[in-house]
Amino acid sequence: MSLNALPLKIPDVTVRVLSYIRGALSVKTLEGVASVVAFVALWQAAVFVQVPYISNLPYPADVWNSFAEAVRTENYWISWAASLKRIFVSFLVAQALFMGMSRSFKQILFPVFEIVRPIPPIAWIPLAILFWPTEELSIYALTFIGPFFVIVLNVMQGVASIDVSLKRAALSLGARRIDIFWKIMLPGALPSILTGMTVGIGVAWNVLIAAEMIAGHTGLGRMTWEAYTNGNIPLIIVGMASIGLAGYLCSGVVRFIGQRCMPWKNRF
Repeated sequence: MSLNALPLKIPDVTVRVLSYIRGALSVKTLEGVASVVAFVALWQAAVFVQVPYISNLPYPADVWNSFAEAVRTENYWISWAASLKRIFVSFLVAQALFMGMSRSFKQILFPVFEIVRPIPPIAWIPLAILFWPTEELSIYALTFIGPFFVIVLNVMQGVASIDVSLKRAALSLGARRIDIFWKIMLPGALPSILTGMTVGIGVAWNVLIAAEMIAGHTGLGRMTWEAYTNGNIPLIIVGMASIGLAGYLCSGVVRFIGQRCMPWKNRF
């Protein structure tokens, strides 16, 4: 048998690398890159021609230089670490607290929940500062309040949308209530839970940045606020971009978890 007739076996690692490259060069990715390039070009042109209300913005090159200088400092990464820690701790507490509630929540606490829910999380800042013993705990409390109500409403809606005949059929076949929870209620409510988590993580970042600006000493929000007080406009934009990137990464983690928990959605 000639060498040309031998089957060519490509290592699995090579196949994975090629798939990642193919995904990176997809039309969707290239369109995203093109939109970013177009945005930067319009920004450069608007500052160059002195468009009203935009002429005070720095050039993209100045912002890039400020970013390159910031990433070399320890304070920048400390700000990232502080904000991410606050987000994930508060977000997980909000999830765990709701999951631990009893079934009597709607009958007993839901009226109070509906009265408190419309209050904007920012309005809780004065009380949080007054009643929590440390500024760090007040920031955690505020960041918890933001996503909690969103998560609760989405989970309740997801549970209510499950066909009651499925639960009745399972009970008639001898299923225990814990089996109904794990095999009917939880899978049926997972899409709504994921929606609540996705929206909640964005709300959590909005509240966190405001809390860090007002009551914090570290974090991306505080870094951006200090750049404002010092008149460092390029660093303000660096802080805003960092907040956007951090929020994007957190949403990506939530979506990744959702895809792993709902593998059946990838088949349709």
